[in-house]
Amino acid sequence: MTEKIKKMRNVALAGHGGAGKTSLAEAMLFKAGVITRFGKVEEGNTAMDFQPEEVRKQQSVSSAFHKYAWKKHQVTLMDTPGDQNFISSATTCIPAADSVIMVIDGVDGPSAMTEVVSDCVANYNLPSVLFINKLDRERSNVESIVAACEKSLKRKAIVVQLPIGSEADFKGVVDIVAGKAYVYDGDGNSEATDIPSDMADEVEAAKEAFVENIAELDDELLEKYLEGEEISEQELIDTFRKGILACEFSPVICGSATKLIGIDLLFDFINNALPSPLDRGAWTAKARNGEELQIMPESDGPFYGFVFNTIVDPYAGRLSVFRVISGTLGKEGNFLNVNKDAKERFTQLLEIVGKEQKPVTEALPGAIVAVAKLKETFTGDTMSDDKEVMFDAPAPMPPVISFAVSSKNQGEEDKVHGALRKIMEEDTGLHLKRELETNETILSGRGLVHIETTIEKIKRKFNVEMEINTPKVPYRETFKKKIRVQGRHKKQSGGHGQFGDCWIILEPGPKGSGFEFIDKIVGGSIPKTYIPAVEKGVVEASQKGILAGFPCVDFKVTVDDGSYHSVDSSEMAFKMAGSIAFKKAAEQASATLLEPIMKISIVIPDEYTGDIMGDLNSRRGRVLGMDTEGEKQVINAHVPMAEILRYAPDLRSMTGGRGTFTLEFDHYDEVPGDMAQKVIEKIKAEREE
Repeated sequence: MTEKIKKMRNVALAGHGGAGKTSLAEAMLFKAGVITRFGKVEEGNTAMDFQPEEVRKQQSVSSAFHKYAWKKHQVTLMDTPGDQNFISSATTCIPAADSVIMVIDGVDGPSAMTEVVSDCVANYNLPSVLFINKLDRERSNVESIVAACEKSLKRKAIVVQLPIGSEADFKGVVDIVAGKAYVYDGDGNSEATDIPSDMADEVEAAKEAFVENIAELDDELLEKYLEGEEISEQELIDTFRKGILACEFSPVICGSATKLIGIDLLFDFINNALPSPLDRGAWTAKARNGEELQIMPESDGPFYGFVFNTIVDPYAGRLSVFRVISGTLGKEGNFLNVNKDAKERFTQLLEIVGKEQKPVTEALPGAIVAVAKLKETFTGDTMSDDKEVMFDAPAPMPPVISFAVSSKNQGEEDKVHGALRKIMEEDTGLHLKRELETNETILSGRGLVHIETTIEKIKRKFNVEMEINTPKVPYRETFKKKIRVQGRHKKQSGGHGQFGDCWIILEPGPKGSGFEFIDKIVGGSIPKTYIPAVEKGVVEASQKGILAGFPCVDFKVTVDDGSYHSVDSSEMAFKMAGSIAFKKAAEQASATLLEPIMKISIVIPDEYTGDIMGDLNSRRGRVLGMDTEGEKQVINAHVPMAEILRYAPDLRSMTGGRGTFTLEFDHYDEVPGDMAQKVIEKIKAEREE
């Protein structure tokens, strides 16, 4: 069992969208003989991007899984999305890997989402490798890309391979540790050869830098190095691997996925240098009393599993993808969902290979497997025999844009809501809420493309068509003047009539105070039993506003006089009187429109600070202050919601995708006069339509 686990590798491919992660996965599966045809992303026939949305967009929208064998090692690949719209799938899956290959575009270098996943890798203290891809492209350059990686990523980069040739002439790589060159033919087959003479000085300098960097990791080697003693290749290799496992640096290797250059060397690198589940060691868990526990990957220990991905299929049901942390799982059995304290049963253990699922008979520690149709289990849940132990789930990435979603066809509202709930089971980057004031269902996500793709998925999977619109802004109304008015309701229609009469004082309240009702009736001019009815009439009328139909807030109503009829007065009559009084007072109390003000925190590289500050001013924003977070600036500001509904794509455009932000409601404030009139006219026109 231990030998099997030693030869297991769980490797996530991560990085910015378009860097070539899916192409690299395809090349690895093809080279390993798992697939017989080398698919291409632009042709929509790769093993990893098989969903219709991925084929159409020519990009990954969710994480995909596959396996290959190489020299008696079993490797599970996780191909994670790199687009900002779908990056939450990557941050959910990365913790389940034992190491991460950061795929870097050899032309454009590390981009914004490379930094995001790099932060995630550092947070979970996982070993990482930088694979410089696309070195056959025009303007590709390893030296400048490595320098960019050192600057923007949070780990030292150590070069272990150099390219032979450049751009269209890129034909192989040099392993600077072994001192060997590998030249590739058109089919991706390599031939070991001598290092080209024109590269001798470059390789020698790279080898010297490598030795110096590795020697610094070990006191004995450093002493040898400083004293000029020779360090053996085996000593270098052993210390090199220890440094990788300790996350001291990221080794840099290079190649071209589409030309199959460097793929066989990558296989050997994964086998020899990257960790097995045993090398990763203990997982930290928490007991219910808050105590931290260390769970070792022992095949004969108690079973622990962690669900890190969910796939929803309208026919096969929910598929829960999990990693076995400890223990050995058979092809069927029971376990406890610790988070829900619910017992679950499965009848088939599955292995995910692209778009297919294959039955397996057992799962050892480190295995990535799946089971279908669990009732209570979702992404982030802990599976165990022990109800006291739980693993922390990665926090979902906060949504940055929201849309109002509705059924395209009448009568399908319930189907829409059910489909949204199901799709959220597999996508933790989505958030759903019902906005009662605007009577809208609000779907939030990582970007417009994220929301649009979700709508496409729902139509394909559940045959439900939906529409999306910019959400309505939940304005409020309030008052500036103090007014005293009478509300009188009198109606006679034979038999008992209706009579209610009250005098109220309407006046502004402090900001954020909501609504206050005060009873100052003396002498019984209105019986105590009817006072609540007056309040109810005021409250109901205030919900429909006076300017544009929005709820009124931050005002106080005092009832101080009135009259009643011993026969015709009733709660309904006084409720009507209260409503009439409020409407009359509201018309005279200088009503004004309030808008929601959001608190925004924007994290950006320092060079964009001026542009962002100027943009916030143009949106009627008020900067509260600035902080420093590492090498980035954090701008805190108040901005009206109406000005920031579509901020996500604008920020992406201004910062080249390197800016992020979080948003939360803070308070309501008055809309400037001329702007308020435009809002009121627009809303009235929309309601008339």
